[in-house]
Amino acid sequence: MFCFVLFFGFVAKKVLIVYAHESPASFNAAAKDAAVATLTAQGCTVEVSDLYAMKFKAAATTEDITGGVKDAENFSYAKEIKLASEEGRLADDIKKEQEKLKEADLVIFQFPMYWSYVPAIMKGWMDRVLGFTYAQEKRYSEGIFKDKKAMLSFTTDCPESVYSDTGINGDINVTLWPLQNGILNYCGFQVFAPQIFWDPATGSPESRSSMLEGWRTRLQNLCGEATVYFAPLDYFDKEKGFLLKPEVKEKYASKESGLTVGIHMGKPLPANSQTKARV
Repeated sequence: MFCFVLFFGFVAKKVLIVYAHESPASFNAAAKDAAVATLTAQGCTVEVSDLYAMKFKAAATTEDITGGVKDAENFSYAKEIKLASEEGRLADDIKKEQEKLKEADLVIFQFPMYWSYVPAIMKGWMDRVLGFTYAQEKRYSEGIFKDKKAMLSFTTDCPESVYSDTGINGDINVTLWPLQNGILNYCGFQVFAPQIFWDPATGSPESRSSMLEGWRTRLQNLCGEATVYFAPLDYFDKEKGFLLKPEVKEKYASKESGLTVGIHMGKPLPANSQTKARV
């Protein structure tokens, strides 16, 4: 517990694991269980949202808003969900998850990577539970969750080489950019580098055991980790379409690589910027 107290600066720690796998015999289930046991042993309070067991509704629809929508003719989910959130008119399953999120200091998303993304049920959780943040003025480094941390922990069905910068699926850092920047960083989360379990299904029992032990060790030492770097909101000019400010462009003009994966400034991508913390 002491490690987490020192890192986050709070007396009591709460962790939310958003978990998406149907089988309790899966490697994802083992990774989830390892996280629960390790974090609990350190004095953290850990809550798991088991999305399949909960039969969590993935589709973001008007059913998420009680009492009817304000503008049915020109329905906008982001606008309506923001109003419903402010007026306490969200569906009960969304309210319950938002309460868990509000109390959590760290959120871990545990899932198998499907089609280079999260499973539909987890994307539905993000759409519905985080949906109200999309219409907020506070975002990115000024986002409403700027005092919370989050991380992705996931399995793949292929070796690491497939997601390399010369692999057929392309650089994993590019794959992760929409998730880690477009969702987590957008909401304000400070994002730990992801925990990636490369192709555990075809590995030996010993290799899977080693992966889980590495995960436990990382969780025990998470307090010492920095988070992934994202350009702060004040680097961008709101009045000019949120483009990089001239002084920022000038500052980084002589750098060999771009600022981040997405904001690369026409330069080579910074190596491992989504898979390793910038120290």
